[in-house]
Amino acid sequence: MDLLRFITAGSVDDGKSTLIGRLLYDSKNIMIDQLEAIGRQSKNREDGEIDLALLTDGLRAEREQGITIDVAYKYFSTPKRKFIIADAPGHIQYTRNMVTGASNSDLVIILVDARHGVVEQTRRHSIIASLLNIPHVVVAINKMDLVGYSRNVYNDIVIDYAEVAKTLGLSDVTYIPISALNGANIVDRSEELSWYDGGSLLEILENVEVQNSVNLTDARFYVQYVIRPQVEELHDYRGYAGKILSGTYRKGDKITVLPSGLESTIASIEIAGKEVEEAFAQQSIILHLKDDIDISRGDLIALSGSQPQVEQDLEALLCWMGNKPLVIGNRYLLQIHSRLVKAVVKDIDYRLDVNTLQKEPSPTMIGLNDIVKISLKTASPVPFDSYNKLRTTGGAILIDETSNVTVGACMIQ
Repeated sequence: MDLLRFITAGSVDDGKSTLIGRLLYDSKNIMIDQLEAIGRQSKNREDGEIDLALLTDGLRAEREQGITIDVAYKYFSTPKRKFIIADAPGHIQYTRNMVTGASNSDLVIILVDARHGVVEQTRRHSIIASLLNIPHVVVAINKMDLVGYSRNVYNDIVIDYAEVAKTLGLSDVTYIPISALNGANIVDRSEELSWYDGGSLLEILENVEVQNSVNLTDARFYVQYVIRPQVEELHDYRGYAGKILSGTYRKGDKITVLPSGLESTIASIEIAGKEVEEAFAQQSIILHLKDDIDISRGDLIALSGSQPQVEQDLEALLCWMGNKPLVIGNRYLLQIHSRLVKAVVKDIDYRLDVNTLQKEPSPTMIGLNDIVKISLKTASPVPFDSYNKLRTTGGAILIDETSNVTVGACMIQ
């Protein structure tokens, strides 16, 4: 059974948390004790209905304000597929949370309030989805019950969003009219929306092609651990453990270790203690090589002839997450999976206006939630791919050396 990671995004009060709650509730993915708990917390509602948004609004302070501040993750499954949902905040000042939740997503659900149509936050979240190269976009036009399930309202919003999608180059966009509060078109088709000829939201999520999001061509494997048991019966054992980020590895393949450039051949592959002939993306494995060469945590093992770039000078699109401003010359730690190197910010090329896509050249001050193009210099060579080519090895984070706080999310160009 495959896995779909998706994120919901939209303006405040567009119904993101209610939508997720309805998905969990109607697909029977809520435990009895959870249902009882949210029933008690909903007792003050005048209509007596259960507040399904409480399933994702985990922090008491944000529930009291009626908004979602952090990124809440939920897990559920159906007979067809497993799902991980990220519920991103709608406020402008929480752009970094949207970037965090979307960075590993295969699909984004952008909610649009049928009463208000395409607004600034709709464009902002669509631009971020475009920057993060999310393969699939579902535009869920919510609160159709408040506009009388009007087909004309729905069509007008589809026309407006199609212009946004064309501008951003979003190719795989699906539109669906829904009412999260009433459950219309969430798990089951709605009679009120009989004019809509597509599937329900759950049907879309169950049937979207995830394999297109997994690169099975460019083999990338970052070493997380070098396993040397050093016991008498395993005195020659040397395994390189990690997760295959993309591509396929087979016994006998010629490989190159980066950044050193050393070459060898795969002697064997282990999965859960059993030897296999091949392994592919998303599997955790142990590689054994024919040659005893110097390999450490953070090295990348790629198939010879299909290698990523190895550089010390990098350019990246950066979402700044630090409370302190970003300044040219500041030093940080750059981390790509298990590889951690020191880096310095050499230049800030421009700041991107995520509402208009306009570029402000050479900004003097970069603050929280700003998205900028930067140049970095690393202390040692870094193997990477362009984010647009391969998200798994094109994404990185910047870490403050003193506090160990993550201050930036990078999309290497």
